[in-house]
Amino acid sequence: MTRRVRRKVAKKGKDDAVSLSYLEIEVEDLGLERNGNVDWTSLPDDTVIQLFSCLNYRDRASLSSTCKTWRVLGASQCLWSSLDLRAHKFDTATATSLASRCMYLQKLRFRGAESADAIIHLQAKNLREISGDYCRKITDATLSVIVARHEALESLQLGPDFCERITGDAIKAIALCCPKLKKLRLSGIKDVYADAINALAKHCPTLVDIGFLDCLNVDEAALENVSSVRFLSVAGTSNMKWDVVSHLWHKLPKLIGLDVSRTDIGSAAISRLLSSSLSLKVLCALNCPVLEEETSISTTKTNGKLLLALFSDIFRELSSLFAETSNKGRNMFLDWRCSKNKDKNLNEIMTWLEWILSHTLLRTAESNPQGLDNFWLKQGAALLLSLMQSSQEDVQERAATGLATFVVIDDENASIDRGRAEAVMRDGGIRLLLNLAKSWHEGLQSEAAKALANLSVNANVAKAVAEEGGINILAALARSMNRLVAEEAAGGLWNLSVGEEHKAAIAEAGGVKALVDLIFKWSSGGDGVLERAAGALANLAADDKCSMEVAIVGGVHALVMLARNCKFEGVQEQAARALANLASHGDSNSNNAAVGQEVGALEALVQLTRSPHEGVRQEAAGALWNLSFDDRNREAIAAAGGVEALVTLAQSCSNASPGLQERAAGALWGLSVSEANSIAIGREGGVAPLIALARSDAEDVHETAAGALWNLAFNHSNALRIVEEGGVPALVHLCSSSLSKMARFMAALALAYMFDGR
Repeated sequence: MTRRVRRKVAKKGKDDAVSLSYLEIEVEDLGLERNGNVDWTSLPDDTVIQLFSCLNYRDRASLSSTCKTWRVLGASQCLWSSLDLRAHKFDTATATSLASRCMYLQKLRFRGAESADAIIHLQAKNLREISGDYCRKITDATLSVIVARHEALESLQLGPDFCERITGDAIKAIALCCPKLKKLRLSGIKDVYADAINALAKHCPTLVDIGFLDCLNVDEAALENVSSVRFLSVAGTSNMKWDVVSHLWHKLPKLIGLDVSRTDIGSAAISRLLSSSLSLKVLCALNCPVLEEETSISTTKTNGKLLLALFSDIFRELSSLFAETSNKGRNMFLDWRCSKNKDKNLNEIMTWLEWILSHTLLRTAESNPQGLDNFWLKQGAALLLSLMQSSQEDVQERAATGLATFVVIDDENASIDRGRAEAVMRDGGIRLLLNLAKSWHEGLQSEAAKALANLSVNANVAKAVAEEGGINILAALARSMNRLVAEEAAGGLWNLSVGEEHKAAIAEAGGVKALVDLIFKWSSGGDGVLERAAGALANLAADDKCSMEVAIVGGVHALVMLARNCKFEGVQEQAARALANLASHGDSNSNNAAVGQEVGALEALVQLTRSPHEGVRQEAAGALWNLSFDDRNREAIAAAGGVEALVTLAQSCSNASPGLQERAAGALWGLSVSEANSIAIGREGGVAPLIALARSDAEDVHETAAGALWNLAFNHSNALRIVEEGGVPALVHLCSSSLSKMARFMAALALAYMFDGR
């Protein structure tokens, strides 16, 4: 059983990214021995600041509190030029406490409406860039207050999820309050009307990059008035009048890049834009079904301009942007990053292309349209891997998320496309993802771990992840104080732990303790991380040695705590499965007795058999079945109401899955070893449902139902009940027709004991 699939940083430069290798060089230059004693307080200030820059905000604050000198250094201006608050609870109180350090804050990333409300309390008047996601509940009023307090704002990005409560009124406020605005990208606006766009044209003379993505309506004619725009994206926007677009937008005097991906644009509009615009250099039209269905598009003349579409060779097209074209067909993004090109226009185009391609590829992967297998295998995977090496952190994140998403075929059944997964592996994607997972940026850690988790559903990829050192990396990430990072890392360990060959390696890497610690750390408010941690422990507990490790580090108590207290069905199911596996090793270890002796364990499992969710009922019944092999547990289960609960479960599962039927009958079989329990099962009405289960089409159910009836037949009253309820024909049928040798044997024994005069 596996969890459901949802399911390198460059050296420090203008994006404030610092590589681990850079830090190692600095430390070695100090002449310090790796294994020697180091007086950290004697380090030069510059070195301490460099160390601080490689830490997340939480660790940075912790180190700052160790001494007065480090407190001063920890507040250095260069350490607080940017903040990524997405993984943290960011409210008014937090913002107020940070305000003293944010005087020179220039770049901010946040998540959700509560965080948006708190931004103004940072008092970061010099803020230049704001980027937010999970913006569905952000209102015009909140956004208007934010921009009114940050007049120096140059970049505002909200998305990729829809900004459902933001209207054109907020866009007018942005225009009026932010005259220095250069970049505006908003997703999911219902109506971007003419007055809002005209306000941008009038009050934002340096606005060069506009993105109205996945919007419902955008006034096409008004966009002609924004004469300063160089890059424009309306990707995913519906209700566009392409005839108006093609007759007006070519007049934009500075327009270099246009993105119309995921729209219903046709070849006529594309041709007119390419032929009429004097400034246009790149037109991106990925995943445009109407365009791709028109046969005439293959003969469209691009007039020396780039047309990027699903039917074009994107890397080859990009090569035409460069003066040196002898290497056509190579990965031009990598070539560009490695070159010393100082062409400002080219750099702007490539930077914009990275952003819009990462956005479109992720959106396309999320919608998973039919017929794109060839694109993903030949170009899509390579594009995502190339974009993962971007110097733009948000591009890297989206590319990693795209890799995690595009391989998924069926989220519910944990199915991924083998060809796509192995294409990522073949192109060096595992190493790239692991390097990204080692970044100090927690957003990159989270998305890389998610991609590794989903890809590891494929056994070949899982093997590659393990061989590249991925188990140690994921085990380390599972210890993160960032819940999102820990959650995805636990998901990776869950999928890797499916392979028997990886379980010992996970234990050796400290993964078992890390997973147990996660349960205690996020025992409330972390359903996602709890489900993944419990799921991984369930897989590991199926191994004898690993099950002992789970018990030693407190796993029994942690899992029982989840079974007793958590209300989320996914967590309940995995906790019950883990307890079932812990109790499945018989006399080889003492875990069966340990689970039964844990306070509240048996009562919790009995209660879970009444869950409205079949998966929870199945795993709880399975756990009780395994636990019933222990004499003390058997009687304790009955004392906790287990007989009544399991009889009720058996009565209700005639139309349930074979797995639930097998476990319900198996648990009654285990309890019925005791004469007192056998009598109680008969008295509670357990005979009839067991006979019904004996008529199942599944061999495994035949075995457990016949075994339970055999034990019940030892008691004279139960034997009579079996006869009266029509059990004889059912057992005779099993003897003669079941494909299970064990079922035939058990049915014969039941019949023999029923009619034994003794």
